[in-house]
Amino acid sequence: MRPSGPAIAAAVVLAAEAAGILVVTVFELFALGSGDASSTPSGLALVALTLLGAVALAAFSWGTLRRASWARSGAIVFQVLGIALGLASLSIRPVPWLFALGVGGTALVGVVLLIAAVRRDGADDPRVRGSED
Repeated sequence: MRPSGPAIAAAVVLAAEAAGILVVTVFELFALGSGDASSTPSGLALVALTLLGAVALAAFSWGTLRRASWARSGAIVFQVLGIALGLASLSIRPVPWLFALGVGGTALVGVVLLIAAVRRDGADDPRVRGSED
């Protein structure tokens, strides 16, 4: 069965977030290579964890297109964390508006699209509908 419109849009948002985190990973690698890290082991751990987050978001994007519930639920957790990070950045002075809107706004759009995809896919699932025989 073909993915719904909201599922495709949610997968695009998740893929864009994965690409953004991958760019952050590259910047972290350059900072580590130039000696900007205070500790090489902790810098390597940060690079590995950031890369793991990018891979997870890419997997959630692919799974959302395949209508996998594990992908949508994991993606919603990532989006809620993004919203929390965006809201927490509002407490910094001066407020980093670009970061807050980029992370929090994108996550908010992502969670709305994921919920819409779940609703649309659930309405099409014959297991969810009652027996109308």
